[in-house]
Amino acid sequence: MHTNYYFLRQLAPVLESHLLGNFALFSELPNTVSEGLRFMECFSQDRDEVVLVFAQAKGKINYYKPFYIKATLRPDFSGLLFPETVQRARTNSIDLFETVVGEAGQEKVVIGVRSFLNERCLAILLEGGYSFVFKFFGNRPNLLAFQDDKVIDLFNRQLVSDEQLIFSAIDRPIDQSYAAFERANFDHRKLFPTFGKVVNEWIRERGAESTESGVTNAQQQWEVIQDTLRQLEQPRYYLTRFHHKPTLSLLPFGEIQREFTDPVEAASRFYITYNGLSNFEHEKANLLRLLEKRQKRAEGQLEGAMQRLISREEGISHEEMGHILMANLHDIPPVPGSKSPERLTLYDFYRDQPIVLKLKPDLSPQKNAENFYRKAKNEKIEEQHLTELIANREADLSRLSQQKVDLDGIQTLKELRRYVKQHSLFIDPSERTSSVSEAGPLFKEVTLDTFRILIGRNAKNNDLLTLKFAYKDDLWLHARDVPGSHVIIKYQAGKTFPRHVIERAAELAAWFSKRRTDSLCPVTVTPKKFVRKPKGLAPGQVIIEKEDVVLVVPKGE
Repeated sequence: MHTNYYFLRQLAPVLESHLLGNFALFSELPNTVSEGLRFMECFSQDRDEVVLVFAQAKGKINYYKPFYIKATLRPDFSGLLFPETVQRARTNSIDLFETVVGEAGQEKVVIGVRSFLNERCLAILLEGGYSFVFKFFGNRPNLLAFQDDKVIDLFNRQLVSDEQLIFSAIDRPIDQSYAAFERANFDHRKLFPTFGKVVNEWIRERGAESTESGVTNAQQQWEVIQDTLRQLEQPRYYLTRFHHKPTLSLLPFGEIQREFTDPVEAASRFYITYNGLSNFEHEKANLLRLLEKRQKRAEGQLEGAMQRLISREEGISHEEMGHILMANLHDIPPVPGSKSPERLTLYDFYRDQPIVLKLKPDLSPQKNAENFYRKAKNEKIEEQHLTELIANREADLSRLSQQKVDLDGIQTLKELRRYVKQHSLFIDPSERTSSVSEAGPLFKEVTLDTFRILIGRNAKNNDLLTLKFAYKDDLWLHARDVPGSHVIIKYQAGKTFPRHVIERAAELAAWFSKRRTDSLCPVTVTPKKFVRKPKGLAPGQVIIEKEDVVLVVPKGE
């Protein structure tokens, strides 16, 4: 929360008190006063670091009563430090924002500091309509110089879109009333996008997340949100740990290590703590977060599989429907043309009560029974798949818990990296395939009975595989109606594609798609000659002129 809107809003007036005030200047007139410090210079000694210097006056060597602002503006971390001194290096240092720096004795005076409504921005206002704006937008932080409404200079010139920012348009008014909360379907994140991860986690732990029955608990959710807003206005700042890394919070959350009342001191202490972490601490924290992410995903998949299995056990199976229909054939009234009624009430001898069966009217009762038995076969495949999925996810959770315990006990970087390599922690076991070779630089590849199966890695890679590396007689596969990898079975002259090879390729196509967690997945199979890509389609998108569909269980191993 060190760049959060609510923190910047509290930092602005305190920072202003440091940069403004009446200061007696040593000059020919001892009682001369000046409103605010003057902007003296801005320089950088590091690729993603910038230092702003403010002072009452500048002597031949040093500044008089200087105030320094040091900003790190990396995509992975941005923050502010307010050091007492900064030693500028004689080499590897460059002056910045020279269009704002005035001539000696004509430096621009600070006239204020302000935050912006619902935005992660902080502005230092200078006389003459000039201003500096620290922009802390996710992985696009920057420092910009404005004159009135227009950007006249910026630190990171690669962020070209920042040149179009308008100072007076940075404020972002948002309707945050209860009526707007209702219109947002009780999702507070649409009304308060500035909360961030820490605040959202705080609210979630207090049971105020929106649910499908959100209307029932809407008032309770709203009270938690309003109470959180009141706490965000309290001048308390906590240096804590959140998801295994140092965090500055306005809420008493996580493993609190220190508490502050001054936002300038809090920002500086957090900056020093975060950047003072060793490579070992950074890598260990990143690994623990990675394992927790996998653990959460495995828990979700386990719960989903258990729910589907329970729902199947509670309902009537298609096999039972087929048996009931066949046992009651003699009681079914004849329908002209050997058809069936759409709904049929029969005696359920499993539960000793009547049951209503939905039939396909264009099929005979016997054909409807065959249809039930065919679905029953798929049900058994699905049940087996769910059972295997549950066993695999339970094993994953056990392994992940042990790995977290092991990581907690590791004390050196060398030992940590050895453990990572031995256990292949950067390869998710749920995504690993024993037969997939990573040797190929372009595509994943599987070989089965001398047939090569190539798998695209992403949308652009899919286009490359289908349009450049596949020939008209190759077989093309893709999970139906969802994003996923293109899969190619390379044609071998004089050989037909074996059924088990097609099914294996279809399993891989299903696995490397958004249907990975489905029990059964339909997969399109067609010769590549029936796949084309007209101009204008997005990467990975194609048009299929002719297709067959196979139903398989997604399987990557």
